[in-house]
Amino acid sequence: MTTPLLSLQGITKRYPGVVANQDVSLTVLPGQAHAVLGENGAGKSTLMKIIYGSVKPDEGQILFKGQPVSIRNPQEARKLGISMVFQHFSLFDTLTVAENVWLGLDKSLPLAEVARRIEAKASEYGLDIEPQRPVHTLSVGEMQRVEIIRALLSDPQLLILDEPTSVLTPQAVEKLFVTLRQLAASGCAILYISHKLDEIRALCHNCTVMRGGKVTGQVDPRLESNASLSRLMIGAEPPRLERHAATLGEVALTVRGLDLARQDPFGVSLQGIGFQVRCGEIVGIAGVSGNGQQALMAALSGEDTRGKPGTIHLFDEDVSQAGPGWRRHLGLHSVPEERLGRGAVPTMSLAQNTLLTRRNAVGPGGWLRVHGVQAMAQALIEQYKVKCGGPKALAKSLSGGNLQKFIMGREIDASPKVLLVSQPTWGVDVGAAAQIRGELLKLRDAGCAVLVVSEELDELFEISDRLMVMAQGRISPSIPAAQATVTQIGIWMSGLWDHDAKAGGSHVQA
Repeated sequence: MTTPLLSLQGITKRYPGVVANQDVSLTVLPGQAHAVLGENGAGKSTLMKIIYGSVKPDEGQILFKGQPVSIRNPQEARKLGISMVFQHFSLFDTLTVAENVWLGLDKSLPLAEVARRIEAKASEYGLDIEPQRPVHTLSVGEMQRVEIIRALLSDPQLLILDEPTSVLTPQAVEKLFVTLRQLAASGCAILYISHKLDEIRALCHNCTVMRGGKVTGQVDPRLESNASLSRLMIGAEPPRLERHAATLGEVALTVRGLDLARQDPFGVSLQGIGFQVRCGEIVGIAGVSGNGQQALMAALSGEDTRGKPGTIHLFDEDVSQAGPGWRRHLGLHSVPEERLGRGAVPTMSLAQNTLLTRRNAVGPGGWLRVHGVQAMAQALIEQYKVKCGGPKALAKSLSGGNLQKFIMGREIDASPKVLLVSQPTWGVDVGAAAQIRGELLKLRDAGCAVLVVSEELDELFEISDRLMVMAQGRISPSIPAAQATVTQIGIWMSGLWDHDAKAGGSHVQA
């Protein structure tokens, strides 16, 4: 019998108002790709943090290579040969990529050597990144690549991946899986958390299913279907989306000739952006992370007010240089790509975070309706099945998927006339993803104009009426989603829509 690389025995972790892990046991063999599957708030991330030394268990024992260990911090975990890629990134914004990676490595290595190794590893695994770029200039997808490269550079014996592909393109996922299979073949064990059931079935040899902090089963995912895995995880199959033909209304959002110079030397300038979104439709924007999507959404939401007059109209009003408050007054709401920091203030409660975009919670004279705010937050928690300690729970205390559900619910519940959404189902489980997509379709059917930026092509094809692609700061013509193909959209992601249109291979709209 092979000695397990990692063995957890009776792990329990309690927080005020919630038991994150209860008597959890888990065994991982060398060279095994082992999935941990569960809905948002099932306790997966807490369990991984215990293994990595970021969280101390209240009860239970950890064995590594058959020997009891007490992992007090991530440094001790890395010395044992355990590396982790977190769902929420642990990077210093003011440092470069190379400096961030260097912090977790042997300091006897010169920084220039670290940069060289980053370039070599990035090239080897197809994770394109520049070592000298400051982290604050990176998109979420690029930050994910930094985290993965940093973990791989330590040559781990156990690699923990928490939602590693949530912002990667299908092509990048395929390249990553080649790498992970190579690592497993060399004897490295992989603990893999993902809500993407196809990924788990394609990569993993074993799967531990969790629900409510407890282990509820172990299966070989290669012998399961997506439906059976869904039933194990959430007790049912995700609901089917009810989709009706779009009933188009007036033009709600018009962008015409939007040019914006990049604000940092490594950013992407927006060039000649132009499109419309009508009431009663969902327009999806696909593209590889880092091609100007963040800059576009900042310009549309009012975070960036450098647009020239006449470039952005909300209904009949020129809002090119209006701030977020006025645009929200006119009916535009937005869900940013970055959940913690932009979508929610980490150290504020969920009730307080509700105030960020809901002015109806402020009474005469500026007095807050405290009970009303808490009731509003509680209603969102219940409707979107957010697992947390209630309206007073801090935003940073929620799992990534649960925070995403709350932020999406907050903006959808505001009954916007126009909704901008970046990565709507990033990190949420299959049941919650289906609910969020269903709510977006309901908004569209109620006459809302919805613009969705997503790197999940399946998601865009599922909910969009029209599709566009962003590449190198430019945007493609739109194409009806029913007439688009994954292959065509993949070609357009390289900026080749002009060539495709000349070849007569698409039904595009200006």
